[in-house]
Amino acid sequence: MTAPDVVWVRPPGRVPAESRWGHARGLQIGLPPLPGPRGLIRVFAPYLGHPSDRLVNFVAIEPTPSGATERGLSELEWSELDNLRGKRFWSLDGPPTGAPGDPSSPAGGVLDEIDGVQRLTVHIGCERFANGSDVYVRARFVADRPYEVALAAFRRETSVPLDRLTLTATMGNYARLRHLHLADRVVASGELWPGFHGDGFTAHARFGLPELARAGGAAVVTATPDEAAPEAATYAEGTRAHWKYTGRRAVQGWRCDDPRPGLEALANGRACYWASTSPIPGGVSFENFEFAEPFRQGQEYVFSVAPLD
Repeated sequence: MTAPDVVWVRPPGRVPAESRWGHARGLQIGLPPLPGPRGLIRVFAPYLGHPSDRLVNFVAIEPTPSGATERGLSELEWSELDNLRGKRFWSLDGPPTGAPGDPSSPAGGVLDEIDGVQRLTVHIGCERFANGSDVYVRARFVADRPYEVALAAFRRETSVPLDRLTLTATMGNYARLRHLHLADRVVASGELWPGFHGDGFTAHARFGLPELARAGGAAVVTATPDEAAPEAATYAEGTRAHWKYTGRRAVQGWRCDDPRPGLEALANGRACYWASTSPIPGGVSFENFEFAEPFRQGQEYVFSVAPLD
């Protein structure tokens, strides 16, 4: 099991151990071999009343090489290391410098302090994409921000040049996020894609920097459910148990502390749960939810899941 101390959850430095890091009483992330699809960073919010293994969302890594129009997809691309679906992720105490690491031997992460506030930092290696992208992610938690994780994306020297390096939250349908909060209005998924049905994705809705809410100098976009009691929903017969929402409601969001003019928020939607034909109670809701901008080395976005009630 993972060893929690006063503030942190992180692997205890011996094998076997869970690949899980974060606030002992707040937001946590995890990597395979924890259950779930490969090529995804797991996001846990146990303070919402979830069981310890209940995911609230995933984050995927999606690089776009210079001149390309299609992203690499860490969840869906086949691994060239072991021919399984999903790129292999592993953890390190610093940036990756060599061959892919062992996912079953997780790093403990590095603790330090800035202005008297403790931080926990872990790096996430990712195998090379078929499009030539070779990237990694730094995840950082700050002790006095229990509902946040800061995710910074980096291009390795062995990578092709990049136009973009997108980190996208991929499972908004679980919480049935339907309200997107912008600077001067709230946009509903049903208004963006009226009458949408079927088991595919909508086109992306895009919102530029002038449309985004601000918190001091930071740009912020958040999404919330439109149901007062999502745990009481009625599901279609055959809907898998892992799609049935439990616990308290939350607001999920992205914050960019150093926004540039090219920054925009993107969201798409689904009317059926992923990899199924089970309709989502209440209709189309946001699924992928992200910030995007021209590539910047070490660009950092803060993902948060804060209780609403």
